[in-house]
Order: sequence, then C-alpha cells, then structure tokens
Amino acid sequence: MFRLPTFPALALFAAGVVFTSTAAAQTKVGVINLEKALLDTAELKKAMVDLPLKYKPRQDQLEKIQREMQDLQSQLQSGKLNPGAAADAEARGQQLQRQADRLNQDLQEDVNADRNELLQRSQSRMYEVVKKIAEEKGLDVVVTNQAAFFFKEAIEITADATVGYDKAYPLK
Repeated sequence: MFRLPTFPALALFAAGVVFTSTAAAQTKVGVINLEKALLDTAELKKAMVDLPLKYKPRQDQLEKIQREMQDLQSQLQSGKLNPGAAADAEARGQQLQRQADRLNQDLQEDVNADRNELLQRSQSRMYEVVKKIAEEKGLDVVVTNQAAFFFKEAIEITADATVGYDKAYPLK
C-alpha cells in the first residue's frame, strides 16, 4: 500500500491561520483525507494492479534463481557429490547468490522509482484539483484530516477531490 507523507508543520500553520483570522472574519475551511483521496483515484487503483504485473517477469526470474540455489544447497547437504562436483556446486551457488542480489536490488530500485514518480505526479495533480475545488466552494483553507482534531463531515472534500481528479485525469 502506498504511504503518503504528512505535513504536520504546514497543517499546524494552516490551523493557526484559521483560528487567528476567525476573530476578524468568518473563514471557510475544508478538510481532506489526502491519502484516501489519492488511493481512491482510478489512476492509482490501476497502478496498484499494473506495477506488480510490470515486474512479474523479473520477480519470476529471481524466484527461479532462488529455486536453483536451493537445489544446489540440497545436493551439497546430501553428501553424494564428489569433491570436484561439490566445489563446482559451491562456486555456482556463490555466482547465483551474487546474481540474485543484483537482480533483487535492481528490481527494488526500479519499483521504488516508479512508485515515487507516480506518487509525485499524483500529488501534484491532486494539489491542482483541491485548489480548484476550494475556489469553487469558496474555501479559505483546506487542511488534512490528520491535522484536524475535530471536524464536521460536511466540510470534508475527500470524495470531491477523488471525483475531480478522475475527471481531470481520466485513464487512457
């Protein structure tokens, strides 16, 4: 599951602005569960299905190498190999271990890069959607639900943000 960064300092600042400015004028506030709004978009739902499929061949290759290493380990533990064959099996096992380590590291780096790129793009897009919703609803401030100690459901815009995102960035 994707985890999104929180912005507690920014949220506290926004809350401070809300509470100090209410004395001068009535401030309209919106609350959003940013993580839910993003995870409910069609784009991220599709990505959660597509990313594992994209890397399945490499994952299968890694599993094949690991099975081969287990087979070699079983042969070595059986004691049925002559010293020369045992040395060859040991060398092959070390070679496979290095190959598996490299493949696993490359796979993790690629998955993380894809995930981070997707999240950055989605967050940037969501910011624009939330800004538009805030302007349409006449909201002065939008804070995350994590920064709000209490809020009425009537001021929550999470569902609106998800719908707005899907409308602005439909799947191709």
